[in-house]
Amino acid sequence: MNHYLWLIPFFPLAGFLLNGLIGTRFPRKLVAGIGVASVAAAFFTALYFTLHLSGLPEDKPYFLNYIYTWIETRHFAATVALKFDALSAVMVLIITGVGSLIHIYSIGYMHGDPGYSRYFAYLNLFTFAMLILVLADNFLLLFLGWEGVGLCSYLLIGFWYEKTEYANAGMKAFIVNRIGDFGFLIAMFLVVMAFST
Repeated sequence: MNHYLWLIPFFPLAGFLLNGLIGTRFPRKLVAGIGVASVAAAFFTALYFTLHLSGLPEDKPYFLNYIYTWIETRHFAATVALKFDALSAVMVLIITGVGSLIHIYSIGYMHGDPGYSRYFAYLNLFTFAMLILVLADNFLLLFLGWEGVGLCSYLLIGFWYEKTEYANAGMKAFIVNRIGDFGFLIAMFLVVMAFST
């Protein structure tokens, strides 16, 4: 069952790729359907894993899915691995559950906007980045999720970039996130130095 954990972030990523690359060719109902269905599929997949957490042994109460090894040396290994435990279950269900409702609300809110498919692509990418952030099994992947969330905040806040105030607000959010990155990196290095992990 561990091998299917990657499906949780995959569904929103697939929605992003479909709506982002060829969404302008789709009717609006299909664009919205892809956006909503991809996040709802992630929610139900997460719910399935959550219901099976109680059946796991006490010494290993989590699901762990190793996907890929980026770098491997004698002293260091950087892997793409997802971990699903009780804490991440709560966070994933909130992200995908509330995210599904936001996607549904957006169908009416963005009705008539020329950037309809782009908006749903960004929203799916935002969901994907948040899922990577809470499912990451190591600091490197966690940081990539954090950066993805920062990028998507910039893209969504500055969505109507033709208007100066929105473009400026997006840039402000981007700069504030870069300041947050500095503190995040310091904290990560301190943890690595203190615990050699």
